[in-house]
Amino acid sequence: MKQIRSDLWETRTDSPFPGLTTHGYVWTGRTGGNVLFYSTATDADFDEIDHLGGVTDQYLSHRDEAGPMLKEISARFGTRLHAPSGERTDIEAHAPVDVPLRTRHVDDLGIEVIPTPGHSPASTCYLVTAVDGTRYLFTGDTLIHGADGHWFAGFIPPISEAGPLSESLRLLATVTPDVVVSSAFTGDSGVHEVEADAWAACVQEALAGIG
Repeated sequence: MKQIRSDLWETRTDSPFPGLTTHGYVWTGRTGGNVLFYSTATDADFDEIDHLGGVTDQYLSHRDEAGPMLKEISARFGTRLHAPSGERTDIEAHAPVDVPLRTRHVDDLGIEVIPTPGHSPASTCYLVTAVDGTRYLFTGDTLIHGADGHWFAGFIPPISEAGPLSESLRLLATVTPDVVVSSAFTGDSGVHEVEADAWAACVQEALAGIG
């Protein structure tokens, strides 16, 4: 595992498709237990996650992150699985969803749940605030920083829907992240710092690419 920030750790690289890479992220900045965003493709990092104190809760952004490891993560760490209600059937082919997510709210862990449909029917983003005030926005595949330095939306016809995705991006433009963490990514990293006065332009760039 790789330490990204004082309270954020990145699991090893998984490559589900050629040219596409993914990570899971363990956030250790919550009093009461660590949180895993997204998922892992293997159990190779389990011992290191244990060393960090395990994880009490796992959050999926959409159904594409679901797989056999969900059950393994739950068995090893006793996690609660939080996932979009609208994609529950697909996700529960692998493991039960303990906390189905439907609406925008701040949950009992202090994590803001932001439904952002479009990439997939019920894609969901998460906003958390670190102890030092840093705001992490976990965007799943809804918004990605490309290898060429440009921002783009996870628009994959016919799976994705342009209208809902555009509305979701406009919603994300109203939040103020300091660090954006996507699930899948191209290039060297899925973690990018953003300036508050530049964030709206980043989102607009992604919007323009939907067509």
